[in-house]
Amino acid sequence: MIVAVGGPPGSGKTTVAERFAQAHAYVLVSAGMRFRKMAREAGMDLEAFGRAAEMDPEIDRTLDQAVLQEILWNDSTGRDVIVDGRIQAHLLGVRRIPCLKVLIDAPLEVRAQRVAGRERKSVEAAKREISEREKSERSRYRSIYGIDLGDTGIFDVVVDSSDKTPDEIVALVWAQVEG
Repeated sequence: MIVAVGGPPGSGKTTVAERFAQAHAYVLVSAGMRFRKMAREAGMDLEAFGRAAEMDPEIDRTLDQAVLQEILWNDSTGRDVIVDGRIQAHLLGVRRIPCLKVLIDAPLEVRAQRVAGRERKSVEAAKREISEREKSERSRYRSIYGIDLGDTGIFDVVVDSSDKTPDEIVALVWAQVEG
């Protein structure tokens, strides 16, 4: 089984994916963690690396191909996989790879508070960075793949994480997997 968890920055997708993987012995594949690692290796913060990706579509293509290969390899060896990333559900859907597609979302204010706490910055700085990142990603993913991040119709499950703990969301997703 493949579970693809998407959502905007600060929505809780990585936290949920990590906890789900641990609770249910799924392999975790994280596009976000890979992107952060690529940024560190390039000596850039996320904003700068996002701008670099705007100029060089191969950054996203390389990332997304590596994530897809890891998902497919684990799936082909009989492992259950949970993947978190902004567009992984879209990319798996386009390739007609069976999976449960989960969108985790929350209002910008909630997401900014989470990011501010995690990264030790002001809520206003987090809002600005999230907004810039979302603008960059919308443009990049539309240009590279024709993906509209505003289209939530591809998801099987949509969860507002503003009033739920990560463990409550893990339980909701697990109920869908078992159902």
